[in-house]
Amino acid sequence: MDNVSVVRIFTLSGVNETMNYRLTIFSLTLLYYCVILFVNISLIAIIILDENLHEPMYILLCNFCINGLYGTIGFYPKFLLDLLSSSQEISYSGCLFQAFIMYSFACADLSILAVMAYDRYLAICRPLHYHSLMTKRRLSQLICFSWFTPFCIFSISILLTSRLRLCGSNIQKLFCVNWVIVKLACSDVDTVSNSVIAYATIFIYISHGFFIVWTYMHLIKNCVRSKEDRVKFMQTCVPHLISLITFVVVILVDLMYMRFGSTDLPQSLQNFIAIEFLLISPVMNPLIYGFKLTKIRNRILGLVYIKGKSTVP
Repeated sequence: MDNVSVVRIFTLSGVNETMNYRLTIFSLTLLYYCVILFVNISLIAIIILDENLHEPMYILLCNFCINGLYGTIGFYPKFLLDLLSSSQEISYSGCLFQAFIMYSFACADLSILAVMAYDRYLAICRPLHYHSLMTKRRLSQLICFSWFTPFCIFSISILLTSRLRLCGSNIQKLFCVNWVIVKLACSDVDTVSNSVIAYATIFIYISHGFFIVWTYMHLIKNCVRSKEDRVKFMQTCVPHLISLITFVVVILVDLMYMRFGSTDLPQSLQNFIAIEFLLISPVMNPLIYGFKLTKIRNRILGLVYIKGKSTVP
């Protein structure tokens, strides 16, 4: 039992900075979370209910939105409760679970983006073989890969963290982060295995990034030759590219700050940097895809038109 944590409660001290404006922040956060739920659930419902959208690209987009809901549900409800509470605490098991959700959400996002890049590569660079290569079985395997890979990796990571003996319980963030919990380990505790898993995870997801770059090199090279392919690239790949660039920039800023950033920054700015990936992507992704992809845009406009027509006496 010497290697097992005796800490049972963590304090999320990052919330303290918001206490003077907590009612305002609570109202804005609740409104924003409702927007996240609305846009993602709407897009998921449109794709599920419209059989014309039961194609690999839209099914992957549906998974993208489901992952957005999964990640935000791990943060927003707890944060809203903290704003209404006099003490911002979280149980040991709850903290590990939240850390698991945050990490698996971010990495599943990148895995889904990699699968979407592969789908666009097949559709534009190998159109004659697209349906024979992107079968229902292959699509199911790719979706399982995009979900189970981060789940398995971070299950191991959180299990290793749970075996550490901790000498601190204060987390200077709005939510639990696995690396921050590891840094709370006592000085005589060996954290090499945690570091190995962390660097292995970084390597795996950097390789995802290189794969996406490789697919886009081929996509751009192929689109230069054909006007039709350029149109298809603009319609289907630009939203994916915007999502990818936004995701990579936000995650890199957060990781670089968490590892090398100064603690002299105001706590409110530190909080914003930490939750960027929970603020921008869950809203921006469904909006960009909803407006840019022709089939989805037409479906939304059709629903609005039908609703507007039905209200006219």
